[in-house]
Amino acid sequence: MTLQQLEYILAVDTYRHFAKAAEHCRVTQPTLSMMIQKLEDELGIRIFDRNQQPVRPTPTGRKVIDQARNVLYQTSLIKDIVNEEEQSLKGTFRLVVLPTIAPYLLPRFFQQLAGRHAELDIRVLEMKTAPTIAALQNGEIDAAIIANHPKETTLQCDTLYYEQFFGYVARKEPIFKKELIRTADINDERLWLLDEGHCFRDQLLHFCQMEKVKVRQAAYRLGSLETFMRMVEGGNGITFIPELAISQLSEQQKELVRPFAIPKPTREIVFVTRKDFIRHSIAQILIESIREAVPKEMRTLQPGEKLV
Repeated sequence: MTLQQLEYILAVDTYRHFAKAAEHCRVTQPTLSMMIQKLEDELGIRIFDRNQQPVRPTPTGRKVIDQARNVLYQTSLIKDIVNEEEQSLKGTFRLVVLPTIAPYLLPRFFQQLAGRHAELDIRVLEMKTAPTIAALQNGEIDAAIIANHPKETTLQCDTLYYEQFFGYVARKEPIFKKELIRTADINDERLWLLDEGHCFRDQLLHFCQMEKVKVRQAAYRLGSLETFMRMVEGGNGITFIPELAISQLSEQQKELVRPFAIPKPTREIVFVTRKDFIRHSIAQILIESIREAVPKEMRTLQPGEKLV
């Protein structure tokens, strides 16, 4: 049994396809298949049911794969220990950022960070909250930037900043004439909201005390904030945007922005790692770079703001 074989079975489990797994591992498919076959022969079990398409782990194979993931994660910590002791920034650092955070935060600091620390190799991915938490717990990523503290006791976090939600209102809407948005003014049939599974949506629905929203945006269930902003600019409905998005708007677009009345819905943006995380040098550089990149007033919760 080798670490390489364990990497191969994790790749097949991820892609559920031997050819795609081989491409990911940068080996030929016959090589990958042969190495997995040898591991199965050594263990005396079948890890994958090859009669199903896509390929699936057998019940015993599922347990082997879960243990393999843990072994590979623990092995990676050995290199992390050495790098941290040497205060080295070398090695790949896998960072996930929520899709409702990344477009507005990353441009503020990422290029400058790369310029100051050329040796950093940060690979950024975008995922929703639930798969992000799972990836952290499985050791598939090193850290994540999400909204609000996770409930999982195996994780730890540092607050980066606090960010208000703002309304983005079409000129034809009645509340466009108002300076402040109150939840009682919001007609859920006029809303453009992200699909279920986005915490951005869940937080706003909770704040506005809407258990369900009539899905008028059925044709846009996979839409992004940017898509919904274009719909509003076209004269149709209301959506919500995060505070950092405002600085990217033109003067004409800013005319569509409306703040909430007190209490102002606000989310806490946090940097999350596992509790056994080791590479604190890189984490601290990221945390400091992000805090420096956001307006000073966003680093603390302001009077009138309410966490959602």
